[in-house]
Amino acid sequence: MGDKLEVRDLTQVFNKQEALHGVSFTVREGEFLSILGPSGCGKTTILRILIGLLPPTAGTIIKDGRDITRTPPAERNMGIVFQNYALFQNMTVLGNVEYALRVHRETRATARAAAENIIGQVGLSEHIHKKPHKLSGGQQQRVAIARTMAMNPEIILFDEPMSALDAATRLLLRKEIKRIQEQFHSTIVYITHDQEEAFALSDRIMVMDRGIIHQLDTPENIIKHPADSFVREFVIDNLQLKIDSLVKYVKVSQ
Repeated sequence: MGDKLEVRDLTQVFNKQEALHGVSFTVREGEFLSILGPSGCGKTTILRILIGLLPPTAGTIIKDGRDITRTPPAERNMGIVFQNYALFQNMTVLGNVEYALRVHRETRATARAAAENIIGQVGLSEHIHKKPHKLSGGQQQRVAIARTMAMNPEIILFDEPMSALDAATRLLLRKEIKRIQEQFHSTIVYITHDQEEAFALSDRIMVMDRGIIHQLDTPENIIKHPADSFVREFVIDNLQLKIDSLVKYVKVSQ
């Protein structure tokens, strides 16, 4: 797998405070990379810079060997799925997915068929004529994913897409996102503060805090060889707490 995306020395300053401190990393073709860290660590700032919503103070973004640091969002061939769904409430499921295709001249003629196909792929065909308020949170997030997938982006960015969902729905949607990635061979950058989620989904995990990368590695290597005390405490200790609590309840139920 070659590098699909390369980020070099990314720095972001807000009100004289550095939110990112010379961050560098790569994302491989077809990889599922999670950026894991607590609130305020800089992960969402990275996502906004990657998609083109925020110009970096300094640094370079290379996609497929081309500098896209100042390229408009519409020309980056990336899609984004927000945590709050960002659906048009006055449109049906079909209307929401079809809309993105209709605004582009080259996909206008085939918009209806393409939208119906991707809606079927995410298991929402029976809800195709419903409006968002008639859907559950998990179903609304599937619509948001379908709308992004319809544009066939080379890279999909997820901004904590499950933070507003209940535990059972998160587990179902987690499987759905992984299935979609494998089916479409998508390159995914996934923002989360949930350790379990990152470990369940990712090929590699980038652990961040206070605008710097503490470790970028496979889940296995992070567990076996944590880079420093922050990784041990934020990642491994928190995972162990979750495991311990589950084991306790399993023992009680036996």
